[in-house]
Amino acid sequence: MTAAATLPARSDAHRPGPLTAEAVFIGRSLRHSLRDAEALVMAILLPVLLMTLFTQVFGGAIAPDGGYVDYIVPGIILLCAGFGASSTAVSVARDGSTGFLDRLRTMPLRAGAVLTGHVVASLLRNLVATAVVIAAAVGLGFRPAAGVLEWLGIAALVSLYILAITYLFAAIGLAAGSPEAASGYGFILLFVPYLSSAFVPLDTLPGWLEPIARHQPVTPLTEALRALLDGRAPGGDAVVALAWCVGIVTVAAVWGAALFRRRARR
Repeated sequence: MTAAATLPARSDAHRPGPLTAEAVFIGRSLRHSLRDAEALVMAILLPVLLMTLFTQVFGGAIAPDGGYVDYIVPGIILLCAGFGASSTAVSVARDGSTGFLDRLRTMPLRAGAVLTGHVVASLLRNLVATAVVIAAAVGLGFRPAAGVLEWLGIAALVSLYILAITYLFAAIGLAAGSPEAASGYGFILLFVPYLSSAFVPLDTLPGWLEPIARHQPVTPLTEALRALLDGRAPGGDAVVALAWCVGIVTVAAVWGAALFRRRARR
């Protein structure tokens, strides 16, 4: 009787806190990132190389006055975030293919805990990568006019965008049949910034392509970041960008949680 009476107290003492699972998976994803240093370096190096290519090779033809670097930095920031977040799809798919997700079926975990670990780790990685890219842009002649408030707005927009696409990549990783398939699906999404105002004005695009480029999430994000970096108010572009990001996060989070639950029922 005494032993039975003490069991609930012991259970309460060992019950995990409300965010314990998320903290464990965030730490796990960060450790994996540090061990895979080559992937982190490439996620930073590739956008920097693309920025150097665009500004030093094509920039003279596009903007002879040398101001092209100021134009493309917002797009390069979003491109960098996309490259960094795309690895999340592969990581989540690898967790599924190695049986890690299956071993969690018997544990009382929230469906979003594993995805949260991947997403938060991706956010931290990508914010570091974004800072490196901006520093490299300054070395190439980029001179932003943003003040403190503008930089806070830039950080908020970039963070929300990273969260949105990382949740999307995480859901793709759960839906994909293998890490290779997840990498392929993610690679397709990396072309979206090229079909926007990130690298050329919309009015220079063919008539059939301009509406597509105008009505997709990267264009209002690019224009909002461009305005903030210039020290201007982003206006309606920021509202549209926020709406896109919140919508993507909501859809991807619900989709990812549903995929996780379906996998757990197998």
